[in-house]
Amino acid sequence: MIKRIKPMLNWRRSIRFRLFVMIIASLVSALLLSSLTDTLLKLVMVPSPDNSISFTVFIGSFVFFVFFFLRPIVRQLRLLSEGLMTIAGGDLNYRLALSSEDELGGVAHHINYMAEQLQQLMERERRIEMSKMELITSVSHDLRTPLTSIIGYLNLLRSDDYRDLTEHKRYIDNTWNKTQQLKRLIDDLFEYTRLTSGDATFVLTKVDLSGLLEQLIHEFEPIAHDASLKIRYVREPDAVFAHIEAEKLVRAIDNLLVNALKFSNKPGEIVVTLAASGTHLQLVVENDGKPITREQELLLFERFYKGEASRSEPGSLPGAGLGLAIARNIVERHGGSLTLLQAEGHYTFTIELPKPNRQLDL
Repeated sequence: MIKRIKPMLNWRRSIRFRLFVMIIASLVSALLLSSLTDTLLKLVMVPSPDNSISFTVFIGSFVFFVFFFLRPIVRQLRLLSEGLMTIAGGDLNYRLALSSEDELGGVAHHINYMAEQLQQLMERERRIEMSKMELITSVSHDLRTPLTSIIGYLNLLRSDDYRDLTEHKRYIDNTWNKTQQLKRLIDDLFEYTRLTSGDATFVLTKVDLSGLLEQLIHEFEPIAHDASLKIRYVREPDAVFAHIEAEKLVRAIDNLLVNALKFSNKPGEIVVTLAASGTHLQLVVENDGKPITREQELLLFERFYKGEASRSEPGSLPGAGLGLAIARNIVERHGGSLTLLQAEGHYTFTIELPKPNRQLDL
């Protein structure tokens, strides 16, 4: 009880205490002025049997002193109102002066915080809007380039314009690669749209995550070998089970591995670790690549964000910049999290998933 009352008696921090003191001070000042008026009237021999003059002076002086003592608080309220109107008018750079530590100072602090959050939100939306425009340009280019190549190769094959079977096979292989590039781009766009619109349904089943991950890594090993990379899988000896939507989570892990393959130093190594820790399962993908700035690191999971071309290997297939955004969305739909820790070019992507609930196994 004392701890609650003590802050209320702080002149600088409690506006209620200040108002109480102002009213008492106004009352005392009015009483003194009324008494002084009554004394002066007696000295000048002015009769006032009903004390009407003293009472009028008391009321008038009390109101005057109340308004006088409340001027700083009214000034603060006016500044808060003007500040809110300025921010509401679109000037999100405006900040209120934190001149007091009382409740009004707290309101000013919250208004400044609101303005900062709105400013960050506006900047983020502006950045996303710019990314969308860049995406449209990029997707148009990414679609047009392989389509032009496909049409060209098909015309050559259609007109039998090739020297031998080796060239014929090369035309077919190039056409196949271009169609795979188109398919991956379209799949990313379609998958992200489904995930963000809520159309994707997640049916969780108990799956041996360690075995599933081992199978996925085996499928990636030939691709990694062609890129002068090794994949090392570190796991616990016992099977690690999780309640997941296997197809969706495989897509998330696949995106992380593709990202590591594209942006690893070559030759190099990708380390995949699966472990049970506390109430969560941890799946970690590590690789070494070119360092990025803190700003770029924060943007990697943004939708439509694409890393600088200098980070990718020449000849690597371009994407829509949705791989990591899709991966994070899938993991979060599983009740987990996907984070990145980057230090001097060493990338550590960590997926945390909740351990299976035993009640679900019954």
